[in-house]
Order: sequence, then structure tokens, then C-alpha cells
Amino acid sequence: MSEVFEGYERQYCELSANLSRKCTAAGALAGEQKKQKLSDIRAGLEDAEALIRKMDLEARSLQPNVKAVLLAKLREYKSDLNNVKSEVKRIASGNLNAAARDELLEPGMADALTASADQRSRLMTTTERLNQSSGRIKDSRRTMIETEELGVSILQDLHSQRQALLHANNTLHGVDDNIGKSKRILTAMSRRMSRNKWIIGVIIVVLVIGIALVLYFKLVK
Repeated sequence: MSEVFEGYERQYCELSANLSRKCTAAGALAGEQKKQKLSDIRAGLEDAEALIRKMDLEARSLQPNVKAVLLAKLREYKSDLNNVKSEVKRIASGNLNAAARDELLEPGMADALTASADQRSRLMTTTERLNQSSGRIKDSRRTMIETEELGVSILQDLHSQRQALLHANNTLHGVDDNIGKSKRILTAMSRRMSRNKWIIGVIIVVLVIGIALVLYFKLVK
């Protein structure tokens, strides 16, 4: 894994943990303190987004098998960052709702506020359902992207294996040619040895006959 990516990842994890702590603290604050805390959190969110962009660029420059793992991590980090953003919006929205409620709670407005509570509840239920549907769509899209990346990685692996098999096939052909040449050389050597044996045998027979003839003529004289 890339050391550069790991460095960005460590910075992001520390920043994410810090943002979570700040969100928890901001929920217990009010007024100007809460606004200041939210401003700090938004600045931290911008830094976290910059780190995610850097990690994304670094991951896409690596090998396909490593890239797929790192991109899956990045999707988790992006999801985590979106959750923090949603939490910040919820805290900020709670602040605005409190101010609006103070303005509305004037003489004669309490009944109207109660009457709209049911409508707001239904709207919140509908919004939650839409968010769930959107989440399922995002999950499906993420699964599709992961499947596509896995398919590309598998195709690249298959291509590499095909090249290795072609190289092995060429090597085997070369070995087969060398074996054929060696076999022909050994056959020629065997024939020469047989021919030399016959020549030596004939020479020995001739010498024996010559010696016998010489001895014969000497004995006759």
C-alpha cells in the first residue's frame, strides 16, 4: 500500500474523530458558542474533503488490485463524512428551529403551532423514507462500481495469465526443437559407431587371415 495514502489516511482519521467530538460538544451548547463551534466544524469538514480528494488521486495512480481496496475504503470515509455533515445540519437546524419557535410563540400562535405539528411529523416521515430510498440507490450504485472495478481487475489478470501461457508455449516449442536436434545428433553418432565397429572387425579378420597365411607358408618351407 502507498505510504502517501497511509499518511493522508492517518490525518483523515484523526480529523474525523476530532469532528465527531466537536459535534457532540456543539449539541450541548447554545447561542454564540454554538455558532462558533459549528464554524470550526465546517472548517474541519473542508479539510477532511481536501484529504479525501488527495487520497482519491493517490489511490487511482496505484495498481488495479490495490486501487480497488483503497477506493472501497474511500467510499466508507465519504459516507462517514456525509454523516458528519448531516449531523452538523441537524445541529444548525435545531438552532434555527429554536429561534423560529421563540418568534412564533406569541399570544395566539400556540394553537397554530400545535396544528402544524402533525403535518411536520408526516413531512419528516416522508423525508425519512425518501432518504432511505436514496441510500438504497447509492448502495446499489456503489455495488455496481465495485463489480465493474472487480471485472476490470479480473480481465487484466486474465490478460497477464494469457501472456504467461503464450511465453511458456513458445519456450516449450524451443525445447522441443532442441530435443529433436539432439536426437538427430545422437542417431548420427550411433551410426558412425556401428560403422567403425564393422571396419575394425573387417581389419581384424584381414590381419588374422594374413598372419595365418604367413605362418602356413613358413611351415610349408
